[in-house]
Amino acid sequence: MKKILLMVAAAMMAVVNVNAQDETVQVYFELDQLPKLIDIMPEPPAFDSPEFANDVVRYGWGKQQRQDADRVALAVADAEWDDHTKLYAQWKDAFGLEITETGTPEIWKLMETSLATTDPMRKETKAYYHRQRPFERFDDPMPSHEEDDLRGEGSYPSGHSLRGWGISLLLAQIAPERAAKIFSRGWDYCNSRVIVGAHWQSDVDASRTAASIGFCALQGSDAFIAQMKKAQAEYAEKTGQTVKVSAVNAPQQSARIYRIDGTPATSDTHDVLIQDGQKRVYNP
Repeated sequence: MKKILLMVAAAMMAVVNVNAQDETVQVYFELDQLPKLIDIMPEPPAFDSPEFANDVVRYGWGKQQRQDADRVALAVADAEWDDHTKLYAQWKDAFGLEITETGTPEIWKLMETSLATTDPMRKETKAYYHRQRPFERFDDPMPSHEEDDLRGEGSYPSGHSLRGWGISLLLAQIAPERAAKIFSRGWDYCNSRVIVGAHWQSDVDASRTAASIGFCALQGSDAFIAQMKKAQAEYAEKTGQTVKVSAVNAPQQSARIYRIDGTPATSDTHDVLIQDGQKRVYNP
């Protein structure tokens, strides 16, 4: 039976072009090379289960949050999907840097390619379970005006939450010293999906796990690792800050200052360097 339902889900994915990715992006992995969420994640809570009772309670919490004009405005802004400049702007304060295609091209490339790789992971599971969304079940208007796009599309897992937590994971790897602020913003971003009535809490919770699975898979790509190093170097240069970084496969030599690629620096090097385990912009 599950095999038949999976075939139906695959057919639905082929004809539905909701939240499609830019096909011109050269992804780090094709979808069939990534872990299959349908084989990993549990099914969503049944409507007569204690877990769903918690979903209903959290839906009530979300409606209460709409009474706060600032919070509901943030939730509506968090619903942006297509304009990635606006999307990344939601992390500007937490990340400490505005991400734009022209202003931060290396970070932009990392983010765009990573999202194009991991965003589609949700589609098979969404189509298979085809879970009814909160605003549909309660016939309750959404403040974010997404109803026409989302109605009948399935809510488990949450695509926005998978993306938002994925963005947080990526930005925290670029700037680990700002991880607390970045993840706090990401947490609120995911909760915005509950506030606008687009998703149940269990949809959001599952998506944080799904994003972590995708993020771990990215670490196995040499192209991703190379682009991450470029993004880290660009962040250090743009912010003028010293950023703690992990080892960069530097050779075991007596020199304590290295280029970003792990090779020893010389006295005339003009570059972002690793000195005593820290990244520095150095211009002798």
